[in-house]
Amino acid sequence: MNRQRAEEIAQSANMKNVTYNGKQVYIQHVSDQNETARVFALDDSENEFDAQLAQLNEKSGG
Repeated sequence: MNRQRAEEIAQSANMKNVTYNGKQVYIQHVSDQNETARVFALDDSENEFDAQLAQLNEKSGG
């Protein structure tokens, strides 16, 4: 995922279908210093971590 799209998703009021290693995640913040985003898995909201933007995938709804 590119940085611009990750930032759009992070700022969006609507929930997007974003996955990291096959798990659905919520993007909290995109880092300005490197190609990472602060995320947490929807089924484990207490466990925040930094994920490489290249490893985040957006699935279109349907």
